[in-house]
Amino acid sequence: MRLATYNIEWFDALFDDAGQLLNDDGWSARHDITRQQQTEALGIVFTAMDADAVMIIEAPDSNSRRDTDRALKTFAEAFELRTRDVLTGFVNDTQQEIALLYDPSVFTVRHAPGESSDAPRFDHVFHIDLDIDATRDKVSFSKPPLEIEAVTASGKVLRLIGAHLKSKAPHGARTRDQIMRLAIANRRKQLAQAIWLRRRVEALLEEGESVIVMGDLNDGPGLDEYEHLFGRSSVEIVLGDGGPPLFDPHAERALASKFGAQPTTARFYLKPEKRYMQAMLDYIMVSEDLARTRPSWRIWHPFDDPVCWRTPELREALLDASDHFPVTLDIDL
Repeated sequence: MRLATYNIEWFDALFDDAGQLLNDDGWSARHDITRQQQTEALGIVFTAMDADAVMIIEAPDSNSRRDTDRALKTFAEAFELRTRDVLTGFVNDTQQEIALLYDPSVFTVRHAPGESSDAPRFDHVFHIDLDIDATRDKVSFSKPPLEIEAVTASGKVLRLIGAHLKSKAPHGARTRDQIMRLAIANRRKQLAQAIWLRRRVEALLEEGESVIVMGDLNDGPGLDEYEHLFGRSSVEIVLGDGGPPLFDPHAERALASKFGAQPTTARFYLKPEKRYMQAMLDYIMVSEDLARTRPSWRIWHPFDDPVCWRTPELREALLDASDHFPVTLDIDL
């Protein structure tokens, strides 16, 4: 069985309001890439991955005029993908939904939002003291995680959580002081979201569930200069800092060495510096019972993965499709 997580930059801009692909030579929302180029690149990547289920981060929008389900089914049909059914959870206002595109012959799935005394449902508000001032702050998700109960054809029950945590980037800030204040505030909120997510994971683990957290945590070691102020990253929190652990070898490798070679899942162009920066942002974390089955993780990186590098069509497609690269998990269940 193959599971994937994939953050697709401006996937929504490839569809009209009726959910039909705008597969033409007009510009996509990606720099210097047409809609046809991005669409065809995504078709190549999805076909090559051949996953049983893909947790899509930044999936097409749902609102009064647009529909995530309709758009993704159109995409799957256009490229004859076997992942042809769609599950969504709580819609949001960001034009970036979280959705599962899956093969219905492999899984039956349902949206299964849960809550506990210390972790409210993901579309509610989480109360936590963020700045140690004895006052509890209100934290919410702009993109509520998608919590899923998935049952395989063999009857194995999995609890999947698709997550897209808050970005730490200080968008809109101009001066150095503004950048510093906003970056710290964003990191503080992201850590609160990570704590909320981790508490939900722990509740599921206590119930004996097999848990997989997958998506874009918008964090990794050494990504900004304010990390040292908080002592730990969102990645470490979700993995389990002292509690029942989740496992992701890419995360563990990245956390083990800040100066050695690290895996990366995203590539961004830094215009002022005229160069690209790479980062480890996307993860598939599994509970201990699943880790014992010895699954295999893979980052579909166009330069670092030998097969992707040696396959020019796939290599170029990965670069055109998104600024993130897919992560897959192969597991026998």
